[in-house]
Amino acid sequence: MTRIRKAIFPVAGLGTRFLPATKAMPKEMLPVVDRPLIQHVVDEARQAGIEHFIFVTGRSKAVIEDHFDRQFELEATLVERKKQADLDLLSQDLPEPGTTSFTRQQSPLGLGHAVWCARELVGHEPFALLLPDVLVQHPRGCLAQMIDAAANLDAKANIIAVEEVPMDRVHMYGVVGVGETKGKAFSITKMVEKPKAADAPSNLSITGRYILQPEIFDVLEKQAAGAGGEIQLTDAMVALAKTQPFYGLKFDGRSFDCGSKIGFLTANVSYGLERPDLAPELRAELKRMLAEK
Repeated sequence: MTRIRKAIFPVAGLGTRFLPATKAMPKEMLPVVDRPLIQHVVDEARQAGIEHFIFVTGRSKAVIEDHFDRQFELEATLVERKKQADLDLLSQDLPEPGTTSFTRQQSPLGLGHAVWCARELVGHEPFALLLPDVLVQHPRGCLAQMIDAAANLDAKANIIAVEEVPMDRVHMYGVVGVGETKGKAFSITKMVEKPKAADAPSNLSITGRYILQPEIFDVLEKQAAGAGGEIQLTDAMVALAKTQPFYGLKFDGRSFDCGSKIGFLTANVSYGLERPDLAPELRAELKRMLAEK
């Protein structure tokens, strides 16, 4: 497969499940410990070798663009106060000039439409798609594992990250059918959106990380609205699967659905326990709180 250089981050959602916190602040800027959700996901992409970061934004999302820019007043204050460690932290998170692009999704027409909005910035090459409200906690990162697996697959392969879910919860996810194994990946025989447990082809759910071929844009351009009156990415992938192979990868690590309150809170605890500077005190506080309940 051609080297994956570009990644799309759809950040135009309204974040209604976190109101009123997201009334004036994008959900993607909610902090997991001390880093915004979107920063965690960009870190994962950068670790995987992504060179161009494409953000599909909406109204009231300018703060995301500001986050990935320099803040001269803040930097000047840190210099004056001799806060070199904080300056170094800001510097290491700052993307190189020319490596970020922002495009607007003017109407909330679904994930498939958000991806299609980035077509001119991606061009005719395979790309990664990372959903910012899904975090994957693993030293190697989910996308890096997918790119490793892609090296052993067809040049026109599409890859989807999957993980096991209880059968009584498959109706909440997109679920894939399992075919022949190829390296660490397996061929996907079908994709079903939110099936009943009795109709589910497996208990492997689609998990917010994709490597897609550019032909998906041609499909999305003609894709009719699906569930909820939105242009669904899964519908477009099903259509593309008629002409191109799709593979699934069961990645190592734990995912957190930070679009839900429980997932977001759990991610904060788990990421906090991973930090040597925070873990001992956090663990002690958690034990104390649980003992009092």
